[in-house]
Amino acid sequence: MPRGGANFSSEELVRVLSHYDIGIVHRVKPLTAGNRRAPKVIVTADKGVFLLKRRPRGRDDQQRVAFAHGVQRHLAQKAFPVTSLLLTTHEQTTALSLENHIYEFFRFVAGARYDGSAEATREAGRQLALLHKHLADFNAGDERSPWCFHDSAMVRRHLKLICCDKRTEASCQAQTVAEELLLRYDKSSVRVNELGFASWKRQVVHGDWHPGNLLFSDQQIVAVVDFDSIRVAPPVTDLANGMLQFSILADQPDPARWPAHFDRGRLFQFLAGYREIVRLSERKRYGLVDLMIETMIAEAVLPVAATGFFGNHSGLDFLQMILRKTKWLRRHRHELREVMLS
Repeated sequence: MPRGGANFSSEELVRVLSHYDIGIVHRVKPLTAGNRRAPKVIVTADKGVFLLKRRPRGRDDQQRVAFAHGVQRHLAQKAFPVTSLLLTTHEQTTALSLENHIYEFFRFVAGARYDGSAEATREAGRQLALLHKHLADFNAGDERSPWCFHDSAMVRRHLKLICCDKRTEASCQAQTVAEELLLRYDKSSVRVNELGFASWKRQVVHGDWHPGNLLFSDQQIVAVVDFDSIRVAPPVTDLANGMLQFSILADQPDPARWPAHFDRGRLFQFLAGYREIVRLSERKRYGLVDLMIETMIAEAVLPVAATGFFGNHSGLDFLQMILRKTKWLRRHRHELREVMLS
């Protein structure tokens, strides 16, 4: 079993798999991808190849998981490339609950990782737009969505926590960086609000559209995975996060060595793919750079404030990298907007 994260015990696997009609199990192979707190295994059985996932304890309740599964079924009916969820044999549910854990069982889809090509980047933007189009009529009911990165009190609270930590020299350095990030976050939030963010239509969005959640074949997406972060928000927040994720340059193990600039070609290809399907108002396009700044700061600061680290990276190094990249976006705001508004 994989080290450094949660995993399945043999007894647990036997108990969980007994709830599915897949025939004799021939092989179980760990899959070390995604959230380390959510273990996954590939199961080869008489009736096919499957992926078993255990959701992190305490992160979701049954109602939220059922909502996510409803979204995936809705997308499947629209012929959108999502992985199929299997029903349990007796309970006839796609969310198996055992001993305070929730399990999901999917048909396994083979695919390649994102290759960075213009074609794959444009396809990623286009498929995000199709997801938004297909979910525009999905009834979210009273779904209680997780926080949105825009104008978030939680993001500000975590930045201020870092600002108040003066225990070590590194903490004092991080304080200075966090103060600058808070200033930039506030300015971007104000600019986006002035564009009318509060009036922009809200709907179900993916919430975590990045290369690791997409599987490709010949630059075409064959499967979108991980709907753990779905939420109700203006679709432009999903778009800004996708533009960030597909254009950020992080080709070194050490974030201290990541360049400040973004890949302009991939950024514009992603947006162009999205705009093939969905028309964006000028105001929304005008706000994309500031939304990119907000989402980048929000994604970095929460784990750093909680643990002092971002994954295995030094929290200080990571925040300094984020600051460099926000400065680059600010310096190139006008030229980026010229292309986005064209």
